[in-house]
Formats: sequence, C-alpha cells, structure tokens
Amino acid sequence: MRRLCVITVARSDYGYYRPLLKRIQSDPDLELRLVAGGAHLSPEFGHTARAIEGDGFPIDDYVEMHLSSDTPSGVAKSIGLGVIGFSQVFQRQVPDLLVLLGDRYEMHAAAAAALPFRIPIAHIHGGELTEGAMDDALRHSMTKLSHLHFASTAEYARRIVQLGEEPWRVTVSGAPSLDNLKDMSLMGRAELAEKHALNLDRPPLMVTFHPVTLESEQTERQAGELLAALDSCGMPVVFSMPNADAGNRIIFSMIQKFVRSRDSASLVPNFGTRGYFSMMAASAAMVGNSSSGIIEAASFRLPVVNVGTRQDGRARGRNVIDKACEREPILQGIRRAVSPEFRESLDGLVNPYGEGRAAEIILTVLKNTELNDRLIRKRFFDVPLPPDLRGFGEAGRAS
Repeated sequence: MRRLCVITVARSDYGYYRPLLKRIQSDPDLELRLVAGGAHLSPEFGHTARAIEGDGFPIDDYVEMHLSSDTPSGVAKSIGLGVIGFSQVFQRQVPDLLVLLGDRYEMHAAAAAALPFRIPIAHIHGGELTEGAMDDALRHSMTKLSHLHFASTAEYARRIVQLGEEPWRVTVSGAPSLDNLKDMSLMGRAELAEKHALNLDRPPLMVTFHPVTLESEQTERQAGELLAALDSCGMPVVFSMPNADAGNRIIFSMIQKFVRSRDSASLVPNFGTRGYFSMMAASAAMVGNSSSGIIEAASFRLPVVNVGTRQDGRARGRNVIDKACEREPILQGIRRAVSPEFRESLDGLVNPYGEGRAAEIILTVLKNTELNDRLIRKRFFDVPLPPDLRGFGEAGRAS
C-alpha cells in the first residue's frame, strides 16, 4: 500500500484538495495521511481543522506554527517553526509521497523539511504567477524542491520546464478545485442565508481582499480605497476573511468597522468549500484580489473585478475586469460587472483552468509513478537560449 501524505495549511488549499482526498481515501491501494497546520489551527481564522474532520477526513498530525503576529518578523518566525514541526512529523513516519499545493509560506516549510528525508514531493499549481505577492518566489522555490508537477494549464507546464524541470515530471491536470463542481450540491439562496445569517434578498457583491505582500506599506490605503468604492456602489456586500499574511489584521479590522456601520454588509469568517461556491453562485459579482476570482469564478460565469496587482501574471477568463486599487476605477469596474450586458457577454465562457478532471489525472500519476532513484535524483533540463542571449556564454568567458 502506497502512503500519500497530504499537507493542508489553510481553508483555501483544502478546497482545492477535497476531490483528491476523496479519491485517495476510497482507493484500496493507497493510504491517506493528512497533516494540518498553519491557519487551520487558529481560532482567529475559524479553526477550520474541525471542518476538515467534519467532512470525514481524519487528521493524522498537526503542526502548530502561527505566532500571534502578522508582521514580517512574525511570518519569518512562523516559517522556522513550521520547518521544525514538519520535520518532527516526517521523523515519526516517512511517507512514500508528499503532496503539496500552491504557494503559501506554511506549505514551503513542509517542502524544506522534507528535503533531508529524501521524500519525493508532488506539487500542484506550480508555474503560475502572482506578481504582487511574495508567493511567486515561494511557488517557484517549491517547484525546485519537488519531483512531480501538476500544472493547471499548458502555459504553466511550459514555465515549469523553463525552470529546469524534466518534461516527464510535468502533467497538465487542470485545477482540482473545479472537480468540486461536479460532485458537490450547492446550497440554495434560502439555505445559504440561514446557515450564515445573511440577507440575500438582493444578489450581493462577494468580496475577498488579501494583503499584497510586495506592497505591504500600502495595505491600509489599498483596503481604504476598496471599501470607499464598495460604500459608493450602493449594493449589499458579503466579505470573507483575508489570508494569514503580513498585514491581514489591518484589513480585517477595517472590514469589521465597515460591517458594523452598515446594515447591508456582512462578514463570514469561514464559508467552507460548499458555502463558498454556493455564495459565488448567489452573487451579482466578485470583487477583490483572490485567486478564486481568477480560477473558479469562470465556471459560474460570474463577473469579477480583480483589484490591484496581487494576481498579475495569471491566466484569466473574459469574466475578469482588472482595475487599479483606487476607488473610482474599482467603482467603474463594479458598475460594468453588474450590468446585464456584461453578464450576457459571458454566455459560452470556457474556464481556462479545465473542466473538473484534475483529481483523476493527478491520482493516476501518483499511483503509477515508480518510487526509485530516478525520481529522487533530479537532472536540470536546459532549454535553448533566446536569440538575444546567444553569445552570453562566450562573453562571460572572455571577461
């Protein structure tokens, strides 16, 4: 029996994993070991580990790593605690394969801890770009620490090879979160409203805004510009929580103040995967800078006002309206997004991140890949230099 260890560190990655976890759990040839850490264990972020177990996935190990701080120093110390905690998990029981997803610093700590143990890593959602966040550096670093790669688009697969990964290691799988839409029944408007104490008489704007970690000095101003635009638009607003990044407490505090002073605004600390997708289906548009607006929203033909630079570089559907993080451009984007003409223009929209078969594709590779020295011993795959760099080697030797 092949033992697969899956690391989950936040509600966002768990939603992506869920279809894959179900397939691993039901496969008689596989043993699932689930390790939860990071924001999952924090009451501040809804202690979402309980929701995982409520879905029927027992958690085998926990890694406490979050300090009660959202400063750069606090994040750096949390990374160190994560490396220690995950190394202790791997010391107790070395898995046959480690499965990681995305670009979170908590996830990177697990990859770094696995390196001395020679544990092969399968990485999901590599090759992507988020140019406004430090996640870019973490994601590409995890690519170099990993041995199998599952890219959500062909463009991202090409970029993984460009990073020096051998093509046989790379599979275009699509985004696994889209698999949820095939086997998850969404809540109707009335059930959703009752479960989360919402007034959904009018379709609201669904807002998720995370810190832009490469622009941390502008966090308060950016959140203020977004909230000013939302205040001016005259529509009901439902907020979800910001990520556990440096600066999240500033955003959270400003959202709380906004919600307390407006009857038409609500904050839901933790929707859960089913609730989050149900909210997308019930909304007039999404506003903010979440990857869910780039990856999942297209499957709902949901208009998205993508604010600022956090998601710069990611492939997107024509449902996404990119706007600078200033109140007037955001307001213009909202008005366009909720117009009947824009909604009608999304008929026939195809999601660039796939059609919901990722878990099946990923699991086939995880089951059938030989666990041998060829997998562990990585060789750098060179790609031809572009014409404007040819001769670079000769110039270097001459100097």
